This record gives sequence, C-alpha cells and structure tokens, in this order.
Amino acid sequence: MLVLSLLFAAFMSVPFLVPHAGFTALFGIVPLLFMDVIADSGKVRHFFWWYYLAFVMWNAATTFWVCNATIGGGIFAVLANAFQMALIFALYRLSKKKFNPLVSHIFLAVMWLAWERFYFSAEISWPWLTLGNSFARSIKMIQWYEFTGALGGSLWIWVCNLLLFYILLLALGNHFKEMKLAGRIALPLSYAVILAAPMLLSLHMYDSYREDQSQGIDVLIGQPNFDPYQKFQSMTQKQQNQVLLDLFAEELDAPGREIMPRLLLAPETFTSDIMMNSVQSSETFHTFQDFLQDYPGVNFLFGASTYEYLPGGNPSSYTARRTMDGLWYETHNTAFMTDHTGREEFCHKSCLVVGTEKMPYPRIFGPLDDKLGGVMGRCVGQDEPSVLYVHGFDSNGRLVSQLPIGCAICYESVYGEFCTGYVKKGARALTIITNDAWWGDTPGYKQHLSYASLRAIETRRDIARCGNTGISAFINQRGDVVSQSDWWERETLEGMVYLNNQKTFFVQNGDIAGRAATLLFLLLLLVLAVRFIIRK
Repeated sequence: MLVLSLLFAAFMSVPFLVPHAGFTALFGIVPLLFMDVIADSGKVRHFFWWYYLAFVMWNAATTFWVCNATIGGGIFAVLANAFQMALIFALYRLSKKKFNPLVSHIFLAVMWLAWERFYFSAEISWPWLTLGNSFARSIKMIQWYEFTGALGGSLWIWVCNLLLFYILLLALGNHFKEMKLAGRIALPLSYAVILAAPMLLSLHMYDSYREDQSQGIDVLIGQPNFDPYQKFQSMTQKQQNQVLLDLFAEELDAPGREIMPRLLLAPETFTSDIMMNSVQSSETFHTFQDFLQDYPGVNFLFGASTYEYLPGGNPSSYTARRTMDGLWYETHNTAFMTDHTGREEFCHKSCLVVGTEKMPYPRIFGPLDDKLGGVMGRCVGQDEPSVLYVHGFDSNGRLVSQLPIGCAICYESVYGEFCTGYVKKGARALTIITNDAWWGDTPGYKQHLSYASLRAIETRRDIARCGNTGISAFINQRGDVVSQSDWWERETLEGMVYLNNQKTFFVQNGDIAGRAATLLFLLLLLVLAVRFIIRK
C-alpha cells in the first residue's frame, strides 16, 4: 500500500510539475483504487490514514511552495486539502456497504466533481489541484474545454481511471475468460474510445482554430521586478514609480516607433498609496497622470492595494479596521484603468486568498483576529466581475471608442466560471495582473501561468498577463504562450491582443459537468441515506 501511495502521488504530481505530462493523470488514480481492493481483501483497519497519506504526499509535492509565503498557511493548505480528499474516499468506502461496486465507483467520481465545483465558491476556497488543471500545460489535449471547462477534464480523468481499473482488475483476477465475447471486446474498446476520442477531437480543434486578427490592440507590459519582501526597504514608492515609468518611456520613445500602444499594463498591488475616497490625492496616481500627458491616447492599467474610509464613528462590517485616530477603514485589492484625461475606472478583486487577503466567516474569526492583533487579511471584494474600458481618441483628443476588457487580479485567474463573467459583461480580451514573487523560484508561478492558458481556451479570448517578477506573457485563444518574459528580470514585453466577440458554449452555459455531477451525487447520497435508515 505504501508503494501504491507513492505511485499515486507521483503520477498525479507530474502534470503540475512537468510540461506536456498531463496524460499521467489519466491513469494516476488507479493505484489508489487498488489500495482500496487490498484494504478490503486484507481487512485493513484504520485505512483512512493510508488515503490521507497519499493525498498529503500529492498536495505537498505540488503546492509546497505556499510555505515560501507563509509556513503556517502552506502546511494548513496541504493538510486541510488532503483531509477533504480523504473524506471523499471515506464516504465512498461507506457507500460500498449499500451499493454494488459499479454504483459506488460512480458515486465516488460524481462526489469528487461535486466537491471540486463546491470548492470554487466555498468560503475557504483552494481549487488549485482541480483534476482538470492537470492539462494546463498539455493544451493540445483539451481544446474542448471551450464546451466543458476544467471540470470536464476532471470527469475525463475519472472515467479513464475507472475503466482502466476495471480492465486491470479483471485481467489480474483472470476473469476475462468468464465474460461473454461481447463484454471482452466492449470494455477495452470503450476505454480506447473514451481515452483517444477527446484527444483526437482536441487536436483537430487546435489545428483548425483560426483567430480573427482583423481587430486588435497593441499592449506594452511593464515587469518592474521588485522583491515583495524588500519592496519598501530597498526603495520608496516614488522611486518604484520612476523605475516603472522609465521602463515604459524607454519603449514609447524608442527611435522609429510609429504607433503607440493602446494599453500599458503594470502588475498587481504595484502601489499602496491610493485612498478610494480621494484617488486624485495619491502621489502615485498624480505621477502617472503627469506621465500620460506626454502620451495622449495611451491607456494605463495597474494594480494597487487601496483603502477606503468609512462614514460614521462605528464599523459597518467585521472587515473594517480602526486607525490610531479612531477612524474606520476597509481595504481592497484593486485594478485601475486611467489615461491622460484623469479617468478613475477600477474594479476590486473578488476571489481573495484565504488568510492573507480574506478572513473567512468574519462573524466567527473577526473577534478572534482582533484579539490576535489583526493577523488576517480583510480585503473587501466585488460581488461579481466587471469590465474596464480601453478608450480610443481621435487626433483632436475626442473619445471615439470604448473597448471592454476583463482584468483578473492574480488568484481570480484560477476560477474558470468566474472568468466567464468578464466575457458575459462584454469583454473582448482578457488581462491578468499578478505578483507571484512571494513563492520564489518554485513551481508555483509556472503553474499559475499555465492556468491562464485554460482561461484562454474556455473563453477563446487573447490574454495579456503582467507579473511583477514574471512570468509576463501573451497567450492566444488556443492557449498558446505566444511570447513571455524571463523570470526575475526587469523588462518590458510588447504584443498584439486580438479581439473576439463570440461566446463559447462554456461562457454561455457555465459548468454543466459540475452541475450534473452535483445533482447525481445528491441523488445517490439521498438513496444511500435512505438505505442506511431503512434496514431490510
């Protein structure tokens, strides 16, 4: 069982660590299913902890890098996520007392998908290891995500693993000869078709997909490369502003440039001196406005850690904090869009990182956090995504066009169905601003970049991605990384983002695979409960 646990952890970790290795997930769960067979035949007691060990190893191998930012948070993420996975298998083992093997395995698969779907909207949400994410660096295999989203990949993984498990179980038990000829042919053939058909379909979709390149915007990404752990010790905000603007100016004033970029893109939380009650009073915002006067018609999108003073003498929510002067305020992780006119368009990050940005169940944890001195983040996000607009101006400075784009702030780019909200609001292209430097040179920032390819496929939108320390990139509608910056280098990256008006099936209909699995899981759970209550 220890060997099988190690095999499971290895097979399921490889897709998240090695490019183009998503195929190992298609048989990676099989060792875990055989562990279950051994436990039953050997009457192993306390088998839950074997499952738990396997899931801890998988979580640790793929997300250990969280500890670079917060040791306690990283350990909690590994142990808590693995515990939930183990609970799913514990309920599956319980179901075997009332269901036949086939139904219990269906129950296991749909329960896992229902949990993944729930995890995308849970108060404590960490869907990093959604099974469908295994193919984030194997995009030629999953172009059909434009219909199903990432949970369609999770379903594919479960069906392939279960069919292979049944084939191996029958072969090892020498039971194939007991089956009728039709059965001996049908089971392997079904497995071959289900394994190969999605890949062949995807390859055809990949080769035949053509972007409409009749309309696009030129985007210039600035990667300032500031160490977040030394951000304010090494230089002031004023100096950081100058570094970023010098990067942009070097490209904008380059000899021979004929066309100005329509959009400048800077990373998440670039500045922290913007008060939402009076944006114009910010030194950073004022500096950016002075810079943009020399480049009329250029839009500037950047991230900021903002704060907002609340009216009245009492807090309006559990997320409010109090200043030394007795005033109450709330914080946000914000994306700003502006231009030479002084425009103040913004949106707040909605999908917040638990612990560092978000305090879950504030009624419970709020008073406790106050006693501990306010160690948890209390950012306030929007209820739903909203778009920002890239303005176009004529030669006289008059506004002639407004192009809607979506801006996913860091962690939001992990949430596929959430990102479809930008497209539903009219976004014709997507941007991502992030700061992945907290994790150091680990697989974390590479995984995060790869998830952007999933969002490009699901929405069929070009993506311009800006990271403080990398990797910044341009990603096309097939999920290809067209160009990218180097990690931990100060540089700029320029590219064309093409526009798309079409809405994919996934954008229009959402996560059908997750919803269907959830419904089937609830029905089977009800049947299971009834069978336990009503004893024969």
